[in-house]
Amino acid sequence: MNFTFPIDALQQHQTPFYYYDMELLNATLNSINNEAGNYGFKVHYAVKANANDRILSTIKEAGFGADCVSGNEVKKALETGFDAQGVVFAGVGKADWEINLGLENDIACFNVESIPELEVINELAEKKGKIARVALRINPNVNANTHHYITTGLEENKFGINQWDLENVIKALATLKNVELEGLHFHIGSQITDLLSFKELCLRVNEIQKWFISQQILPKVINVGGGLGIDYEQPDEGSIPDFKSFFKIFDEFLELQPEQEVHFELGRSVVAQCGALLTRVLYVKNGVNTKFAIVDAGMSDLLRPALYQAYHKIENLVSAKETEKYDVVGPICESSDCFGKAIDLPQTGRGDLIAIRSTGAYGEIMANRYNLRELPLAYYSDEV
Repeated sequence: MNFTFPIDALQQHQTPFYYYDMELLNATLNSINNEAGNYGFKVHYAVKANANDRILSTIKEAGFGADCVSGNEVKKALETGFDAQGVVFAGVGKADWEINLGLENDIACFNVESIPELEVINELAEKKGKIARVALRINPNVNANTHHYITTGLEENKFGINQWDLENVIKALATLKNVELEGLHFHIGSQITDLLSFKELCLRVNEIQKWFISQQILPKVINVGGGLGIDYEQPDEGSIPDFKSFFKIFDEFLELQPEQEVHFELGRSVVAQCGALLTRVLYVKNGVNTKFAIVDAGMSDLLRPALYQAYHKIENLVSAKETEKYDVVGPICESSDCFGKAIDLPQTGRGDLIAIRSTGAYGEIMANRYNLRELPLAYYSDEV
């Protein structure tokens, strides 16, 4: 299913803005539900990918849980209507007020990343007369073969409990009366396109689970996180990721015990392809080796290219002339304010409408007001 641009309607809106193809989002949600449903897998949506109210409401209506990494994400998920029993709260640095918020709302689980965090959750739960359900986020030391900023499962990363510390964690759990071990949690990184990384994760999870069983501990939930990548180069050919192959890997290689549940935390693969950042050309400027297409969107509207040197396909929606090469840059006073170098575009001029594709994840949510710019608005295919 391809992304559609109602160009005449979009021309009426002041740029820059985010545009969401809600039909594509719903088709993606249906694909996830169908493929995960084949195995009884449960999916939580990673709110950090996009917390736009319309997007969250649509995902909630599809029956997903919510994976949160801040207290405000927990609050937003609950305000949007997600069932507290489907809310899981991860994060290496949870503040006391954030933990208390989760306890007060009886969320499903805290994904815990250290012994000190376990101790604080226990202390706060005791004060409230509650039992906090926790999952241990264990570092499986699996290389996700992705950008070093978004790999999270190596021993050198700040995330998770390292395996050599598990005996100490078990000893601590035995003394903490206001936490209850619900499961094991893993997450190896983001934008993973090599499914063999997920097979390696499964094999490592099997080893770790065998150790827990040898300690007479059988977790109810195995949470394998998310991380499935998307096709940034060909967004229309890969508009819906290959969820069939993704979930099949876990069905084939995870060695589950009776009654165990498998949970996922998908973000980018759910929403990335349904969003585009729309911007207009302000000026075309001649450079030494290329032309500059200076647009009215900047790194404040879409941070990924400046932060990760991330690639997004860029399209001129109104020109059909012969192609030329352009550096597509924004107006912000930073040399890193660049969306793409030497991009082949139809001959481009002032006022042309430009689409920066695959920005439904980590686009609008990371927008900021650097240079005191306004935050971009959002429009939706079922409303324009």
